Amino acid sequence: MLDIEQVKQQIQVVRDLINYHNHRYYVLDSPEISDAEYDTLMRQLQELEARYPQLITPDSPTQRVGEAPLESFVAVEHYLPLLSLANVFSDEDVRAWHQRARNILGRDVNEFVCELKMDGLAVALTYINGQLITGATRGDGYHGEDVTQNLKTIRSIPLSVPRDAPPRFEVRGEVYLSKGGFRRLNEARSMEGLPLFANPRNAAAGSVRQLDSRITAQRPLDIYIYGLGWSEGKAVPPTHWETLAYLESLGFRISPYNLLCSNISEAEKYHNNYVEKREALPFEVDGTVIKVNSLELQQQLGVAGRGPRWAIAYKFPATQATTRLLDIGINVGRTGTLNPYAILEPVTVSGVTIKHAALHNEEDIRRKDIRIGDTIIVQRAGEVIPEIVCPVLSKRTGEEKIFVMPPYCPMCGAEVTKLPEEAMHRCTNIACPAQALEQLKHFVSRGAMDIDGIGEKLCSALFEKGLVKDASDFYYLTREQLFTVERMAEKSVSNVLNSIEKSKNRPFSRLLFALGIPHIGAETAELLANRFPDIDSLASAAEEDLMALPSIGPKIAKSILVFFRQEGNKRIIERLKEAMVIKKAKEGPSGAQEWSIVRREDYKLLPLAGQEFVLTGRLEDFTRQQAEDIIKKLGGKAASNVTGRTTCVIAGIDPGSKLSEAQRWGIKIINEEDFLRLIESVSGAPE
Repeated sequence: MLDIEQVKQQIQVVRDLINYHNHRYYVLDSPEISDAEYDTLMRQLQELEARYPQLITPDSPTQRVGEAPLESFVAVEHYLPLLSLANVFSDEDVRAWHQRARNILGRDVNEFVCELKMDGLAVALTYINGQLITGATRGDGYHGEDVTQNLKTIRSIPLSVPRDAPPRFEVRGEVYLSKGGFRRLNEARSMEGLPLFANPRNAAAGSVRQLDSRITAQRPLDIYIYGLGWSEGKAVPPTHWETLAYLESLGFRISPYNLLCSNISEAEKYHNNYVEKREALPFEVDGTVIKVNSLELQQQLGVAGRGPRWAIAYKFPATQATTRLLDIGINVGRTGTLNPYAILEPVTVSGVTIKHAALHNEEDIRRKDIRIGDTIIVQRAGEVIPEIVCPVLSKRTGEEKIFVMPPYCPMCGAEVTKLPEEAMHRCTNIACPAQALEQLKHFVSRGAMDIDGIGEKLCSALFEKGLVKDASDFYYLTREQLFTVERMAEKSVSNVLNSIEKSKNRPFSRLLFALGIPHIGAETAELLANRFPDIDSLASAAEEDLMALPSIGPKIAKSILVFFRQEGNKRIIERLKEAMVIKKAKEGPSGAQEWSIVRREDYKLLPLAGQEFVLTGRLEDFTRQQAEDIIKKLGGKAASNVTGRTTCVIAGIDPGSKLSEAQRWGIKIINEEDFLRLIESVSGAPE
C-alpha cells in the first residue's frame, strides 16, 4: 500500500506532466504526445483524485472542466484600474501623440512595442504564492466581475506558475475566439436552433460571462497576455518588451505578432502592414496598439482622463457599416442553385461603395431574420465579399417584408425544387440559360477538361451564337463555324480544334469533375474514377455502392444518382461517347499500378489512413501531382498547408516556407529518398 505522501508525489508527477503537455499544446503550438496519450494521463489523474479527494488542489488540471452554476457574479475591485486606450486613425494622429509624449518628457522617445489589438474580452488574472486566485473582467475599469471558474477552463491560462515568480502579481490579457472556433460555435448553435453570435468578440464575451462554467469549458476560447498589471515582492524587468519575455518564461501565452520598434516610423509601418494582412490572421483584430517600451517613461507620462499617455490604439478602417436592405435578388448558378443576394442602399465600407451583399441561401436569411426594408449591418468578409451581419431590430417599423424563395426559376421559368437535406433551392431545367453558360466555362477550365484557347469570352461568344449549347457541342464544332466568331482567324481556329482533340485523352476523373455533377469536386471525382472503371459502371451504381466509399455520404450519393437519371444528361453523355471523349475501360480504372479503393469499413486498413502529408519544394522522381496521388491511394491525405494535423512534411529541392513552419511545429520532415522508402515499404497494400 502506498502511504499518503507517496500518493501525493505520484499525483504531482502526473499533474506536472499534464501541465507540461498543456503548455506545449496550447501555448507553444508544439505538442509532443498524441491526444490518446494525453487522455491516458488525464484519466490516471482523475482516478487518483477520485480515490484521494483530499489531495485535489485548485491548480489541478482536472479543475478546468467547469463547476456547478453560479447564481450571479461577484464584483471585484481592481487593485490598479484597467484603463481604456485613446484611439487614433492616421499616421498624422500617431505622430501627434508621439510629439505630445516628447513634450511632456522633455526628451525623445525611441522605443515602442507594437501589438495587435485583439477583438475579444479584456481580463485580469491575479496570482498569489504561485496560484491563480482571481480572474476578472475589465468591467468599468475600476470594478469587474469575478469569472475565475470560467477562465480556469481556458487551457492556455496557467493555474499555477513557477516558484521564482513574484509572490503577488497580476497579468492582463485578451480572451478571444479564433475565426474557425467562432464558425464552428455558430454552426452548432444553428443546428440546435439557438440565436447566432454576431461576431467573435460577442461570442467570447458571452462565453466568459456564463454563470455555468461547464458551458464555457465547451467553447474553444484562448488568450494572449499583453502585459503585467502590477507585482509585489520581486523586481521585474525595466521594459515592457522584456516583461513580456519574462511572463512567457513563467508559462503565459504571449502573442508572436508583437514587435519591438526603434522609432515611430517602424511602428507606423507595422500598423500599415497589418491593415493589408489582417484578414489572413486566424483571429479578429480591429487595430494595433503602440506602447512606449520603457516602464520608467510610462510612469513619467502617467494617465490623462481614463487612458494612459504612454499607449494608443491605432484603429483599422471600419469594415462594418449600417444601411438599408432595398430588395433581395436571385442569381442562378452553374449547378442550377438559386442564390439570393441583397440589394442595398449604397454605403461605403473600408473605402469601397457597396451596393450588393451575399445572403447564401434562404435558411441563412431565416436564421438571421433578415427582411426586405430592414436597416442592416453590412461588412466586407475577407475584405472582398460584402455580407449582411444582422438586422438592427430596434429600427423596424413593421412595414418590412419576409422574403420567400420564388417557386419558378427567374431565368427560364422552370419549377424550383429543394431537397430536404440541402440548403439550396435549384432550377430543375438543365438547359436553363443561366446555368448552361457557367457549366460550359467550367467544362473547359484548367482543372476540368483544360481546353486551351477556349476562355470565358469565347465560351460566351459560342453560346450566344448557338454553336455550343452543352458540353458535348464542343466536340462537334467545325472549322467553318469557328470562323464565324469575331476575331477567330486561321491560327486561332487551328489551335482551338487541336486543343479540343487533345482534351479527349484527359483522365476519367477530370471528365467526371468537368461534367459539373453537384457536390463532386476534383478530389471526389478522383475517388470515383478509382472505384468505377468507366462512366457506365458509375451511372448504374446503386446508392449503397456509392456510400461504401470513404467520404461519400447520402447527399453526394443522391446527387450522382439524380444526375445520371436525367434525360438531358444521358443525351450529353451519349454524344461524348460518340465523339470518343468517353471511352470504355480497358483493364484498370486509370492504368497500371493503381489500387482499387476499399470499402468505407476497411478504409482504416490502408497503410497511410489517418495521416496527413504536405509537400514542399521540387521532387526529382515525381511530379507533385504524382506524389499526391500515391499518398491518396495509400489512404493518406495530401494537404496544401502545414497545421497541427500534419503528420509529415516531404521536403524536396528548394523547399519553401512550409519547411520552417514544420520545424516550428515540431513536425516530422522527410526527403524524397525517405518518401520512396516509405511507399516501397507499404507497396503490398490492397490490390
